[in-house]
Amino acid sequence: MDDKKKVIFSGIQPSGELTIGNYLGAIKNWVKLQDQYDCFFCVVDLHAITVRQVPADLRRRTLELLAIYIAAGIDPDKNTLFIQSHVPAHSEAAWLLNCNSYMGELGRMTQYKDKSQKMGDSIIAGLFNYPVLMAADILLYNTDLVPVGKDQTQHLELARDIAQRFNNTYSPTFVIPEGYIPEEGAKIMSLQEPTKKMSKSDDNQNSFILLLDPPEVIRKKVSRAVTDGIGVVNYTDEQPGVKNLINIICAIKGLKPEEVLENYKGKGYAELKSDVAETLISELAPLQEKVKSILSDKTYLEDIYRKGADKANYIANKTLRKMQKKIGFIPR
Repeated sequence: MDDKKKVIFSGIQPSGELTIGNYLGAIKNWVKLQDQYDCFFCVVDLHAITVRQVPADLRRRTLELLAIYIAAGIDPDKNTLFIQSHVPAHSEAAWLLNCNSYMGELGRMTQYKDKSQKMGDSIIAGLFNYPVLMAADILLYNTDLVPVGKDQTQHLELARDIAQRFNNTYSPTFVIPEGYIPEEGAKIMSLQEPTKKMSKSDDNQNSFILLLDPPEVIRKKVSRAVTDGIGVVNYTDEQPGVKNLINIICAIKGLKPEEVLENYKGKGYAELKSDVAETLISELAPLQEKVKSILSDKTYLEDIYRKGADKANYIANKTLRKMQKKIGFIPR
């Protein structure tokens, strides 16, 4: 491991099919980080079970997600790619950090508050505790930077607070991680409610485009995207649907909104939607082919996640032993 490089940790849950929002907002940006940083990219399957999963689907999605990482351009030789549950230190460290966390601070987490209002007393304890597991994920690797969207900054703040508290109680142990907000982090909104972030858990299938959607489905969903009655292609907050479509083109082609607008003088929404659909198809078709090819080679995929887990286990266990020793446990 190159000591000069700063460490980045990030992960995605295999709890549903990935959308273009996950790809353009996260994975595509990860590819740009791999030469500059020492990156740990994880499939966070332990987080996924805070919601009941169908076991066969969880297994399929875990491998699919790993294949998507690689197909998108994340090089297994430059990065550590692994499955969270293959590194037991995550669960062990989470318990140690739980015993250094407060009910009050966990109860203030916005996502927990939202979900507990809907679910009441039947909310799973893991939903209350999972920000501590997230802190363990980050802290085990001496992570310097965590790519975060606005919806995760609160969890990163908690990880920083827990790390600081542990360091103050037992002597310096953890690097205090910083948030990394990529300059071009595209925030892709729902195609049906463009003021809301695109989400794979949305009930309306037309509100999101999945990474593995076939071309005819992409064309149909984009053609149904909500726009407005103004009829002129502009990039303003008054036209969130149109703005979102322009953002999709910008994120894929690496263009600025004003450069995209140049092409739509005197043109309407139909042309814009058609271009968005074809831009998506040409971006996703090669990725989908690669994903299929990787998933068909079980030995190759297994080799990658085993090697990744070996490296991750080595580093995570060193941090875990340090934590255990400081807390007062007898070394095994």
